[in-house]
Amino acid sequence: MKPIISKQELLDSTSFCVIVPTYNNQKTLKRVLDSILDFTSNLIIVNDGSTDETSEILKQYSQLTQIHHPKNLGKGRALRNGFRKAIELNFEYAITIDSDGQHFASDIPIFIQEIQKEPNSLLIGSRNMTQENVPKKSSFGNKFSNFWFKFETGIVLEDTQSGFRLYPLKLIPKRFYTNKFEFEIEVIVRSAWKGIVVKNIPIQILYDPAERVSHFRPFRDFTRISILNTVLVTNALLYIKPRDFFRRAKKKGFKKFFLEDILESNDSNFKKSAAIALGIFIGISPFWGFQTILLFTFAALFRLNKVIAFLSSNVSFPPFIPLIIYGSLKTGSLFVSSDAPLILDSSATLDDIQKNAAQYIVGSLILATVLALSAGVISYLLLTAFSSKNKTNSK
Repeated sequence: MKPIISKQELLDSTSFCVIVPTYNNQKTLKRVLDSILDFTSNLIIVNDGSTDETSEILKQYSQLTQIHHPKNLGKGRALRNGFRKAIELNFEYAITIDSDGQHFASDIPIFIQEIQKEPNSLLIGSRNMTQENVPKKSSFGNKFSNFWFKFETGIVLEDTQSGFRLYPLKLIPKRFYTNKFEFEIEVIVRSAWKGIVVKNIPIQILYDPAERVSHFRPFRDFTRISILNTVLVTNALLYIKPRDFFRRAKKKGFKKFFLEDILESNDSNFKKSAAIALGIFIGISPFWGFQTILLFTFAALFRLNKVIAFLSSNVSFPPFIPLIIYGSLKTGSLFVSSDAPLILDSSATLDDIQKNAAQYIVGSLILATVLALSAGVISYLLLTAFSSKNKTNSK
């Protein structure tokens, strides 16, 4: 059995500090700071341009590391400057706690205990959003954020907006692009993309309407968050997901990856063939520049195997593009007439294709549909035969 250590020994065994960003929280700030000091004196306070009595309150804590912004720069900038100072002071981890009084410093040992079990993780305190006094807009915003985080990273979390977190300072990204509330989304998404484990741990929460001051501006901040999610989703679809796919395939070996992760996946033969059909349809369709986004969007919407769909979409691989364009123009000419002559030999140029744009678009959609359905049916028959053969051999 492992020896039982005291709470203080637990805290002393980990190199961490607590960062408290604050902006006009004079009612709760002193209580929050005093509660943290019961557990650690490694405290960094970032006064983000407060205009209330915050500066006067902080004079009582001159022994603590303090950062003062001359004007309000946003929570993201406050946290970033706090991280920078913590790294300068050689801390390995930083716990962040909001100064509005909703968090309990008594949960700090829970973070330390968890990080010792799984070092280098990014931990987010999971709040009970169903309890009394939790604003409905906070609950909705959290569900909204959870959905997009899952879409962007594939990780399911119950709470992605809690400000009570533990960050592995030397592993999180070095540069960030946001300064306001949306920073807390950017940092966990981009950390997950780096391979850092991002997980929830349960924490207590107190919502006191009489004391709590929220600086969230619904329209402006929600717009910022929506723009950030648009950028993150686009990056995930165009770069992160294809990158992770090839990394997994390379690590396992492409042949083994194909046999185990694709042919032997838990999807039914119908869903596998549907993924093939989707990939071929998107690959041939005239959605140049948007094919990857559409592919992963529809694969996620219909819960189809993204790997199979992505592989199948490579029917539009450069060597096959002339054949696809030729087939699309030829098919389109059967349904759409054009005054411009249809050139289908090696002398065809982009200008010739533009003059017959209607024929190309209609033809490519028809060709994509026919080939996708054909490939779907054929792959379903082959997968069914392959499955039956394996069952027979295993008897």
